[in-house]
Amino acid sequence: MKKTPLIGRIEERKILDMALHSPKAEMISIVGRRRVGKTFLVKSVYKNEIDFEITGIQYASRKEQLRNFMLQIANFSKSNFPITEPKDWLEAFYLLSKFLEAKQKKKKLVVFLDELPWLSTHKSGFLKGLSYFWNSWAVNQDIVVVICGSAASWMIKKVVHHKGGLHNRITRRITLKPFNLSETENFLKAKSINFDRYQILHLYMAMGGVPHYLDEIEKGKSAAQNINKICFSENGLLYDEFSKLYSSLFENSESHIAVIRALAKKRKGLTRPEIVKNAGLSEGGGVATVLEELRHSGFISMYYPFGKKKKDSLYRLTDEYSLFYLRFIENNQNEKEGIWQQLSQQQSYKTWAGYAFESICLKHLPQIKQALSIAGIYSTASAFFKKGTADKPGLQIDLLIDRSDHVINVCEMKFYSGEMTLTKAMAKELRDRITRFKTTSKTRKQIFLILITTFGLQHNEHSLGLVDEVLTIEALFRATV
Repeated sequence: MKKTPLIGRIEERKILDMALHSPKAEMISIVGRRRVGKTFLVKSVYKNEIDFEITGIQYASRKEQLRNFMLQIANFSKSNFPITEPKDWLEAFYLLSKFLEAKQKKKKLVVFLDELPWLSTHKSGFLKGLSYFWNSWAVNQDIVVVICGSAASWMIKKVVHHKGGLHNRITRRITLKPFNLSETENFLKAKSINFDRYQILHLYMAMGGVPHYLDEIEKGKSAAQNINKICFSENGLLYDEFSKLYSSLFENSESHIAVIRALAKKRKGLTRPEIVKNAGLSEGGGVATVLEELRHSGFISMYYPFGKKKKDSLYRLTDEYSLFYLRFIENNQNEKEGIWQQLSQQQSYKTWAGYAFESICLKHLPQIKQALSIAGIYSTASAFFKKGTADKPGLQIDLLIDRSDHVINVCEMKFYSGEMTLTKAMAKELRDRITRFKTTSKTRKQIFLILITTFGLQHNEHSLGLVDEVLTIEALFRATV
């Protein structure tokens, strides 16, 4: 079976390569959600350079983790190193240092500690052992220590911001995100799957850019057929991934799931007080922690409102798979084969597709700026939200690009299966939205209306003088430089 090559990850490769060739000891932290490709990245870049590697075992005891650690030393030493049962992590890391010294390697040593949160069980003393290993031995060696974990918030709190012996010891950081659309296209091409971009967009809206999910896509089947197999078949990878996803990343994940479910129901997003109310949570420091953890792990995004304070920020569910699962998979798991083809003909599909497309556009802001030829102009992106009253309807604009050259791009994102045509009523609504935005925001900047839609706009008398620029999905597939 042909092995899939490492796709994209240009900056991340540079960081790992620079650490390997630097003249000092390096400790690199890599964080990223479950199945995003952290381990694959390290093994692809360092290949045969790794001198010791261990992956934590989920739900294993301290004793089992220590035994696994020593078995890995035995494996890498090919039984040439005496194996003893260490009584704690201090002794285990001392034995690791002796094993590495015995290698007498002329090139830089590489140690890879994967799924660190699983290794560091409650009150195990693992981080104390790692601190001892780094401060008393590794810092004076020609070595790279890579520490990796899916629980991003745990990694940041316990390691990156460690207040003990690991304080300020991280020399380089990598936050690994899912593929963007361009990288997803390249990943599929590397598997000899040549979909058109509309098919790729559909797959991305359902499962996002998580490499492990995308690896399930089969050649010769349409996007709809693949979604059926991967998401609705009882043996499909994403059939029950939701139940494993959050529990594997967060302790007491019930609150995290409650937030995700609340956000999935609100297309416009929710403020923090609204999240507390809709998720049935109690106000307090715990909510802030849950939101921070979900943001660090890439499941939700926070958008600053135009002209308002941080406390008015909106949170949106931006994990494609979670939204798709809650909208379609969860309630249709016992349906017959071909269920997705049926569901995609319903109104609920159009509502979901519109929201998913908006979220994808928001994630591809660098590509949008590049397509608008404003990448070199300083700008800030925000949302605009004005609550309605008894007399006036509310107003929400999901993407404003506020530019330093005295221009604001008002971006309207519309998902269509074909070329879009503006009707008289639609044109009037867009003009009214722009007028109300100008009046409410009191901005004196020039307003340009940007339409981002799947296949573009059929220009007519209603679009003339209204739409300043049209972007299609081709813009979202740009490889940014």
